[in-house]
Amino acid sequence: MKLLLDQDVYAVTAKFLIDAGHDVVLVGMIGLEQASDEEILRLAQSENRVLITRDRDYGNLVFVKAMGTGVIYLRVLPKTVKAVHNELARVLQIYSETELIGGFLVVEPDGHRFRKLPSNES
Repeated sequence: MKLLLDQDVYAVTAKFLIDAGHDVVLVGMIGLEQASDEEILRLAQSENRVLITRDRDYGNLVFVKAMGTGVIYLRVLPKTVKAVHNELARVLQIYSETELIGGFLVVEPDGHRFRKLPSNES
């Protein structure tokens, strides 16, 4: 799975995803640690990557401003990392890359919610 990790994603989560064999690009490692959320979404879209973040502001960009590309929003705290990683691993097996690019997914310690993105077609 091709993933773009926002700067707020825990390093342990990045390691978890890399160790699981995913194609992971970290925003901070490509010089975009100061980039706007819009720039990060555009990069994810142009590279066909699913954005993983802990920043809930992406919901507004995706649904209100219709900046549609796949986002996985992690509702995680240091004490819930293991449970969230378990659910994230399950999500990455359940959904195809195409489904994830077309949706907004919230991952929590006790489950997840998937919402399909609005169509960008006029």
